[in-house]
Amino acid sequence: MDIKKLLSQMTIEEKIGQLLQCGPSIYRNFEEIRWDTLRSGEIGSFIRVRDPEMVNKLQRCAVEESRLGIPLVFADDIIHGYFTNFPVPAAEACSWEPELARRTAEVAAKEARVSGIQWTYAPMVDLARDARWGRNSEGAGEDPYLASVFAKARVEGFQGDDISSDTHVAACAKHFAGYSACMGGRDYNSVEMSCQTLYDMFLPPFKSAIDAGVATVMSAFHDFNGVPCAGNRWLLRDVLRDDLDFKGVLISDAGAVGQMQVHGYTEDERDTAKKAMDAGTDIEMATFTYNHHLKELVENGEIPMEMLDEAVERVLDLKNRLGLFENPYIDVEKANSIGATEQSIALARECSRKSIVLLKNDNKTLPLNRKSKIAVIGALAGNEDDMHDVWSGKNKNATTIYGALKANNYDAMYAKGYDLKTDEVFIEDANRVANECDVILFVAGEGVNYQGFMSGEARNRSDIEIPKLQQKLLKELKRTGKPIVAYIFSGRPLALRNVDETVDAILWSGGLGTEAGNAVMDVLFGDYNPSAKLVWTFPTSNGQSPYFYNHNNTGKPPIAEIWYSSKYIDAPIGAQYPFGYGLSYTSFKYDNLQISSKEFSIDDVLEASVEVTNTGDCFGEEIVELYVRDLVGSMVRPVRELKGFDKIGLNPGEKKTVVIKVPIKNLGFHNQKMEYVVEPGKFMLYVGPDSASGLETEFFVK
Repeated sequence: MDIKKLLSQMTIEEKIGQLLQCGPSIYRNFEEIRWDTLRSGEIGSFIRVRDPEMVNKLQRCAVEESRLGIPLVFADDIIHGYFTNFPVPAAEACSWEPELARRTAEVAAKEARVSGIQWTYAPMVDLARDARWGRNSEGAGEDPYLASVFAKARVEGFQGDDISSDTHVAACAKHFAGYSACMGGRDYNSVEMSCQTLYDMFLPPFKSAIDAGVATVMSAFHDFNGVPCAGNRWLLRDVLRDDLDFKGVLISDAGAVGQMQVHGYTEDERDTAKKAMDAGTDIEMATFTYNHHLKELVENGEIPMEMLDEAVERVLDLKNRLGLFENPYIDVEKANSIGATEQSIALARECSRKSIVLLKNDNKTLPLNRKSKIAVIGALAGNEDDMHDVWSGKNKNATTIYGALKANNYDAMYAKGYDLKTDEVFIEDANRVANECDVILFVAGEGVNYQGFMSGEARNRSDIEIPKLQQKLLKELKRTGKPIVAYIFSGRPLALRNVDETVDAILWSGGLGTEAGNAVMDVLFGDYNPSAKLVWTFPTSNGQSPYFYNHNNTGKPPIAEIWYSSKYIDAPIGAQYPFGYGLSYTSFKYDNLQISSKEFSIDDVLEASVEVTNTGDCFGEEIVELYVRDLVGSMVRPVRELKGFDKIGLNPGEKKTVVIKVPIKNLGFHNQKMEYVVEPGKFMLYVGPDSASGLETEFFVK
């Protein structure tokens, strides 16, 4: 398709129409859109139309009944699967296997594309450094390096080599930028952030997605340093377009353009349309300021026609790359017959097993004896919805924990124990079941049936412990004297000190999706040895948020015996479980850390090698993590920064030498002039099982 020729044939109304996205969001239902508006070419895309017949009906109107026949593009939030639901992104990231994330994104893309969805609003690449924020589960954790690796993998999985194929979709990196740093952990709240923090922490995952070829980017709801993102010219043009070199389509989040007036940044709809277009927002999702006012703004010269044309050309180019001009329709019969396959279910089970983190295992409580009689207690253990967490796809079916145990003939009894909808605790029933069994499997955490959801968008929490009714029940179960294994689901890092002090073993994960129950069963009985590690820091108490491992040292770092140091008087300063932490049913020993030189120049590549030995009695996988600290800089540097990792498998007694390479150019930061620099000086290097331990050595950059 000759896009420039098509653009030259369009009226101003048709051009503006390409910048409108409608759909059954919380702001606008597509049934409310008049069909004559579609026939006149004044709608460019739809969101969340999941009925294949309606997809074709809308498309046919646009292609066959409008003047120029420009096809629509259909978008949806395909966050962790469509028919096959995989673990939520943060849980999946705990595998520390980006290739696994690429494969699950590829399956999700194929299932969505067949169904009529050509564009997904994923991956979310926001760093999650505040446990209170509801959307922690949608990203890859708190570290910019790990988030960047997963951003690249997910973009490649969604888009493949050719987004016009019937197995891939256009991806969207969101939310630009700093969305997760909202004050108080409250979604949509203001963000105040230094340029250094923006460039060194929050932008790298976006840059990684852009370098991987991400087709689109979504701007965020909030105001960034006083200017709403959808109208923030510096953020969208100077940073995104110029500094990050993004060439694709920029879309607002749902209603974010219209909300600029609510922020107090614009006077009225007309002013809103002007500032959003001037800032560089191509597509306005779910509000209509462009449709109502952009024509007048262009005709009177307040918005140059060239600016409008650039936005429209990007949208038309996306549709052309998606192959929609040649193949606008979908096979409805095929779309209605699509479902999870044997292969996709197997992948879901593999991914779910690799997403489960073992946090505690006193006295080798796990794996469980297959002949044990198990008291499965907790409402989350038997509810399919709770296996998915937020943004699940069209297929809501899932194996539950209790269901998997019974289906595989394990001796298990179930007691609901608590009800997240009514806040009731059923202690008597739980105690009866517990007393009849050998071991208690206590399934708790954040359910999806408590006020809708306990995690996800707008599901921010000031209390990041497990719900109080669950804590009450756990105390009662402790009195039985039976060993207790806690399985905790959550969409955020939780303060689990009370749980840790009460139970014998703890397994944690985010929502696992379709194969949740089977995957948990695999880990409980040792058919799979847990290898996952945390992508967040788990604090010891509520008041520690925001909390992340790669913080600055301060001039008075926390020292127990020094009163005037940076700590609390009523809680520990340290983490309950640090970033990168996760246990195994076996054990590993690190020895003989070596680096390729003690002195490097900026063009060199540091090679670190370490010997890792499986000192236990079963096969296990270990994630070997490499961190660096720049000891003196023109800007204060974090106490540790992840710069590389590798995942290996070892048989009992086996030893491997792991080599991790780190380009010296990756050790830089942005100085006060916002220049990226790698400064000479002394660095510390750490290699170990998590961000708080490991072997260490020093090196110098000249």
